[in-house]
Amino acid sequence: MSHSAQDPEPSWKKLKLSFERPYTDDAGKRIPVLYDLTPEGERIYEQKETSPVKLETNIRRIFFERGPNFFQQRDGLVSESKVQSLKDVQSDEEDNGLKGSNSIAKMMTMEELHSMRSEIIPQLFVALGEMSHARDLLNAVLSGSPGDQASAEPSPSSLSATIVSKPPAIVSVQAFDCQLVIGSKDEALRKAAGLFKSAAESMERSRLAGEKYWVDALRIRRANWGLTPAPLPAGAPTGKGADKTSKDFMISYGLERSPLDFRLRAIARVPIVRNSAQDISLPFHQSTRLRISITVDYPLTTSCFFASPKPDGRAADPEIVLKSAQTEVIDQEIFSLLVKEAGNLPTASARVSERLIAIDAAQGLDLIFELVEYFLYIMISHKMINLGFALKVDTSLNTQASLSDSKGGENMCELIYHVLRVLLLRRHSVINPLNPSKGKDLNKPIAPLSPLLQPVIDILQYRVFCERVELELRRAVHALNAAGIPSSLSFTGIGESGKLLVSLLSERNNNKKEVGGEAVIRMDNWHTLWFTFVSPSTLTAHLPQATLTISSLPQLSQLLMDEIERCILRKICDIGRQICRDLGSIWFIDLNRCVGKWEGCVLNFQVYYGGDLTIGCSAFRLDATTRSQGDVQKYVSGQIPLLTWVEQIIHAPLRRS
Repeated sequence: MSHSAQDPEPSWKKLKLSFERPYTDDAGKRIPVLYDLTPEGERIYEQKETSPVKLETNIRRIFFERGPNFFQQRDGLVSESKVQSLKDVQSDEEDNGLKGSNSIAKMMTMEELHSMRSEIIPQLFVALGEMSHARDLLNAVLSGSPGDQASAEPSPSSLSATIVSKPPAIVSVQAFDCQLVIGSKDEALRKAAGLFKSAAESMERSRLAGEKYWVDALRIRRANWGLTPAPLPAGAPTGKGADKTSKDFMISYGLERSPLDFRLRAIARVPIVRNSAQDISLPFHQSTRLRISITVDYPLTTSCFFASPKPDGRAADPEIVLKSAQTEVIDQEIFSLLVKEAGNLPTASARVSERLIAIDAAQGLDLIFELVEYFLYIMISHKMINLGFALKVDTSLNTQASLSDSKGGENMCELIYHVLRVLLLRRHSVINPLNPSKGKDLNKPIAPLSPLLQPVIDILQYRVFCERVELELRRAVHALNAAGIPSSLSFTGIGESGKLLVSLLSERNNNKKEVGGEAVIRMDNWHTLWFTFVSPSTLTAHLPQATLTISSLPQLSQLLMDEIERCILRKICDIGRQICRDLGSIWFIDLNRCVGKWEGCVLNFQVYYGGDLTIGCSAFRLDATTRSQGDVQKYVSGQIPLLTWVEQIIHAPLRRS
């Protein structure tokens, strides 16, 4: 007490503060309640409520907090039975709650209690340490005097240090945490390594693509393909000072003098960005090929075809790709010209569709030009080979290779294909009057464009014409040999040399180019028949007595029969004169008969023909041994030679006499 008298209590301890919230300031004005503060610094205060609003709120709180029957309970309007029932319900709920808690407590196991203890005890230890520390701090503060608190520090002896630590972690949990940390770090390292690897591979691919780009460009240029800078891509800057350098090439693989639309199609690019497996981009590539087919209806229905070949080499080679694309464009240009000329053929009829031209080139021969998908053509060819596709050939006669021969037909189709390409180049070689290359060519007369289809039709018609003529001549020679008369045929379809034939395709003159040949039949090594023919179907027979122009095969067949008959009758006359030379016989030819007379006998020989130009002969004899009607004997071809049979017929009356 003496200490408190000497040191009076400080004034700040005597200050009494009101626990009521201040609602007015020093000037007596109401302090508004701050409700919100905007980012601009504007203050929003709570709106002042009026007395009716406060009254309404308070009345609503009464019913909300004390129930809707508050006034009825206050006035004693609720019956005692209801109150008792409410009490019973409350007691039942309390009993049920106690029973439920007891049942829950009874249902806890030792493991659950142990886990609950493990969770609560560390928290209790922490709380105990905090409370002890707070208690010691309060004791140290309250033990000193108020004057000494500002200057003196509390003595160390009055404070006690307490170390609070968490219990050690479970070993399995700690190991699992370490595995999680190591796994996450390993995954992060693997992802980083994969990212670096993909970036390195992308850089390597870019380097290889750049090297391959220039290697392909140099190879294409070395192969003499035209390289020009490609136009700038869409959206590229074109203003003043912009980089207008092209980053890739454009290749023109079409023919220089082709029409504009075909030259626009024949464009390829070597892109600097490799978005696909193709080294060269072909925007107008259609994978079509020109297929030429020939169908022959005589003597058997056969067909053969030939399509433009694929260049040899690796398919991914840029040069091979360009050659294949150039072949496709040339085939399309040839087909377009054939479509234009098919409607104006003077000696053939044609049916034209979008990708098919069918021409009746000659009798029994159809010529078909078709643009087909290349892969479909390859598949059909392989299927025909697997099925053992073979074209039938008529070998009943001793004829040479013809269109009915599969190999000869394929060669003919291939010849037509290459001839069309030569004719196309010759057509391009004609100077275009709209774009003359030199000024001196302005006054030069315009040369008409050479046709492509008509020369091919002429070749086929001439070939069919030669085959039919040769077949007819060989039938006659075969009939003579079967009759025992030795005969031979020398047939030359084209008498011009190869150099002259090539010059006919390369010359630019407008004269009609014709080819010709000849055929010579030698009968019994002394009688000769000479025929000449000129394309497309002109046949001339050079006989000793006249020169005749033959216009049809029946006329040729009749001429051969007449000449063979005349030759045989002359031979019979010569044989008769030799045998009956000492008898004073007379032998002569009367129209189509050979007549021989001597004393006491008359012989009359007449030649006739059977099927397939088979030679037959009949002999009429009238002498003393025969009746007045005479004796008739006929020769059957194939048994003995005809001239031997004639000798036997002549010797028969001589032996009887």
